[in-house]
Amino acid sequence: MSNSNAAIVEIAQTASKFTSSIVLHSENKYIDVKSILGLFTTLVSSHSYELHVHGPDAEEAKKAITEVFQKHGLHISVAS
Repeated sequence: MSNSNAAIVEIAQTASKFTSSIVLHSENKYIDVKSILGLFTTLVSSHSYELHVHGPDAEEAKKAITEVFQKHGLHISVAS
């Protein structure tokens, strides 16, 4: 799990480039993807996450965040 910190930082930095609301849903918890602290306390590679994105640049944000998750071997599905 030594690369998890790098994953968290990259996910938060990527998310902060977008104006859309970007939220992860996991086990009845909602995490603001732009919050590094929120990600630190919840992001574990064994879990799967659902991505909820709402806003003007939602499509680009979904694509960018999904790519970062996959790059770091994290499971994510995008809510429609």
